[in-house]
Formats: sequence, C-alpha cells, structure tokens
Amino acid sequence: MKVKPKKSLGQHFLHNEAIAQRIAEALVVDGGVLNTLEVGCGTGALTRHLLERKDLCVKGIEIDEESIAYLRLNLPAIMPNLYAADFLKIDLRKIFPEGEFAVIGNFPYNISSQIFFKILDYRESVPQVVGMLQKEVAERLASGPGNKSYGILSVLLQAWYDIEYLFTVGENEFTPPPKVKSAVIRLRRNSRTELGCDEAKFKQVVKAAFNQRRKTLRNSLRAIGVDFSTQPDGFGRNDTNASLLEKYATLRPEQMSVEDFIKLTQML
Repeated sequence: MKVKPKKSLGQHFLHNEAIAQRIAEALVVDGGVLNTLEVGCGTGALTRHLLERKDLCVKGIEIDEESIAYLRLNLPAIMPNLYAADFLKIDLRKIFPEGEFAVIGNFPYNISSQIFFKILDYRESVPQVVGMLQKEVAERLASGPGNKSYGILSVLLQAWYDIEYLFTVGENEFTPPPKVKSAVIRLRRNSRTELGCDEAKFKQVVKAAFNQRRKTLRNSLRAIGVDFSTQPDGFGRNDTNASLLEKYATLRPEQMSVEDFIKLTQML
C-alpha cells in the first residue's frame, strides 16, 4: 500500500535513505541506552534507522491513520511502541513515565514552532532534540544576537539549550518536494537550572520586544506597561544598574543576548 501525503498534516516523506541514516546518527548517546521519541513516523524512513541503533529505546507517535496502517504492514517492529495521537495534545509523561527522553523527527513545517514550544514545557525531561524543519526556521532557532533571523523562539530555546545547525537538505529528497529547503538541527540541554527571574515575565518581555522588532525596547515594551523613565525601587541608588537599564532602553531586540533579556527581566 502507498500513503498519500496530506497537505493538512504538512506531510513530506523523506525518501533519501542516506539522509535518514544521517539524521538518526545525529543523536548523541553518552553511554547506556537513550529513550527516544520520534515525532511523526510517517512511512518509517527515519524509524528504520533509529530501530537499528542498539543504544536507543525507540517509541513513536503518529496521527495519520493511513501511515499507521502502512507501518503495521511494513515496519511491525515499531507497533508495540507506536502511539496513535497528536503530539501537541498528548501528555508526554504517559509515554515516558520516568526518566529522560530525546525527541527526534522530520517535523511538519506547519507545527514546527509549536513542537519546540511544547519541548520547552518538558525541558527537564528532554536533554536532546534532533529535528528536520524548514531551513529558514532552523536558521532562526540557531542564530545569535545581531542576526536578522534571531527572534522569540531563538531566545526562549537558547536560554535552556545549546543549538547546532547540522546540515541542509534539498527539496528533491522528499515526496512531494516542499517549496523550500530543509535543515537538521540538534539541541542539547545546557547547564542552566533556573533563569534567576520570573519565567512568565521573561517570556512576556521577549515576546513584546520582538513583536515590534524595529523599535527600541523603550518603545516596544510600553505594550506591556514598562516605562524606562520610571526606575524600579532602589535602582536610583545603584548607578551601575541604572546605567545598564538605560542602555537596554536604547537597544533593539536583536541586539540583546539571552543573558541581557534575563538581566532586564530581573530589573523589571
């Protein structure tokens, strides 16, 4: 049987075995066996290579009934550990009740950002992510301050993960071919255990700043009630902090590092 790619699910099936193997090999295992969740098994192009690795305990999640039927016939080894569910809705702790697990997949373009936002919610359980996604989005996640592609998700992810852009994948390696190039990135959890500031406020500041990225923070953060002309209590008695706060007010968001955003949130 054949699986018809569904536009509504953002399906583009990878047919280059060498690339699939290269993606599977991008997961780094530092001894022992790594629990691994593949998001969107599709027709099993990547799944096959993951199952071949003896240092991985592989489970999968797939929402498409036609793909599940295909896997049942052509890759029965994954079926005992395949969850017919929506990755964005399922509680991942039901799949891995205890311990850590890596996430890997050829992520659908239309939900790739949502996948990473969900991974952030499980960051204490997810030490590593390997994902193939739209090249433009991959560059955005991996880029640092000073780059035009640097944005909201860049900052939020880089606060908790070190991100590597691994390699580019051309359009013709898929069926059907997408209209854009793809890329594979790897995220590895950094050593940060806490931000040192209110996390909800941190997200609010980052989002407000980049939502008006052409403006300085003095102007863009007014949307969330921040007035740089009124210093927080105690800042008037601290020349160093007052000077730094004034510096931040004159910057645009792409000039702010993750550490700058954390420091600014602490001040606010």
